[in-house]
Amino acid sequence: MNASALFSPVLASGLAIPLEWVIGLGLALFAVGILGVTCRRNILIMLLSVEIMLNAANLMLVTFSKVHGDPTGQVFVFFGMVVAAAEVTVGLAILVAVFRR
Repeated sequence: MNASALFSPVLASGLAIPLEWVIGLGLALFAVGILGVTCRRNILIMLLSVEIMLNAANLMLVTFSKVHGDPTGQVFVFFGMVVAAAEVTVGLAILVAVFRR
């Protein structure tokens, strides 16, 4: 059985999403995040771009976890989401403090 057959989340129409499309989406999201961090000077946009890159990495972890049948990647994503929530909270608090000064 190949990897594409193992990864088969079913859409509402009954079709499965090919593995290559999910990898392409993850790469595209990561590229958009890198562009946002390198091309923008607004700190809020840069913070959002870092979050986009983190979500792309989470998507890849969940995808490969599903392909290999091992839930370890999904556990890492759970903890990564907790860290991301804390990062956003601290980052926005720092932004508010800087803009008030």
